[in-house]
Amino acid sequence: MNGTTYDRIMELVAKREVLISSHGYDELAEDHIRVQEVLDSITLALVLEDYPDYPKGPAVLLLQKDHQGEAIHTVWGIPKGATSPAVLITAYRPDPKRWSHDFTRRY
Repeated sequence: MNGTTYDRIMELVAKREVLISSHGYDELAEDHIRVQEVLDSITLALVLEDYPDYPKGPAVLLLQKDHQGEAIHTVWGIPKGATSPAVLITAYRPDPKRWSHDFTRRY
């Protein structure tokens, strides 16, 4: 698999090679985000930060939208030394006090 971390994540999601971390499930539930919304919107995501050399494996912070068009930040990764699966590490609704109005830059 070549390309950016985001490209690799999208390929894995398209093949349904996805795992959601325990923390990810907790955060999804806490912010009332459905897994399907995250999966459905990944192809339209905006890459905010790419961590190709993250110690646990390449990861990426994305801005995604739920079915109502509200912002969701997701962090996806691929385990170090592996090519699959795409792991949804966390997903949350960004705090407008900590992010720019378009949720692309931290304050």
